[in-house]
Amino acid sequence: MVTFRQEITAISRERLPRGVLAVFLGMTAASAFIGSSAKATVSDVYREVAAQGLTAARNPFDGLPALYFARNNVIYIILIGALLAIVTGVQSTTRDRRARTADLVLSRNINPATYLAAKLAGLAALFAVLLLAAALLTFAGIAIVTGALPTWDESLRLVGLYALAWLFLMPFLVLGMLSGLHTSSTTTALLAPIVLWSIVIFILPLAGTATLPVSLLNPVPAPAAAPTGFFAVTSGVTGPLAVGEQFKHAAATILQDQSASGSVTAPVLILAAALVTVCVVLLATNRQRIRSELHA
Repeated sequence: MVTFRQEITAISRERLPRGVLAVFLGMTAASAFIGSSAKATVSDVYREVAAQGLTAARNPFDGLPALYFARNNVIYIILIGALLAIVTGVQSTTRDRRARTADLVLSRNINPATYLAAKLAGLAALFAVLLLAAALLTFAGIAIVTGALPTWDESLRLVGLYALAWLFLMPFLVLGMLSGLHTSSTTTALLAPIVLWSIVIFILPLAGTATLPVSLLNPVPAPAAAPTGFFAVTSGVTGPLAVGEQFKHAAATILQDQSASGSVTAPVLILAAALVTVCVVLLATNRQRIRSELHA
């Protein structure tokens, strides 16, 4: 319990995580207003085109569900939230190695797995609180933009989105902790998981499909095409490993996006398996590695 509380207190004093957190919460708060601005711009263009008799199609934004204004948060979670998780995890373990705190703690009869589990539990609880704050900001933004409070169903779906976000971010947090334990310098500790994150989020989806790179920045996964040739071989391997696309698919389903199909079960199981895997690796770290010296 002492390590649990100390971890929350220590990480809240770190400048870099606080800076990334400020950006994440700021973008979350602005998300609904960005969506509202896009809606207003497209609607203005539509009315002008319709007035000139150039189209008889209905306004694509007519009858837009309130949860539409939470879509952009999916991208912010994948880009900014994941980086926040990595930075937080790295700072957690490199801080102890740099200050030699781990030497003092592990000089007593304390199991290394128990020590790391307490640190992870503290950070996991902290992220749960941060995502709760993000959910409240999203709720307030939607209420302001639409002029009405989200319904109970919409509110529960927002809770589901951020619960899914917690599950998505935790493997990156653990990955950051592992990097902080197994690298020799702070710079390498930060760089290594960010490179792996970029591979998982951007490279693996491209290796499994013929989708355009720019489509990876969409808040919903690109429509799946029948894989052929090279992609027929790689898609079965890279699909489950592309956790960013798995998260987008599940998030789109939760937000009732019209382009989403299927259920959230498979993506949730894949994200849970990723979390269990990295946690097992983390808790298997031996005492000598935790107490190893960190170079500047």
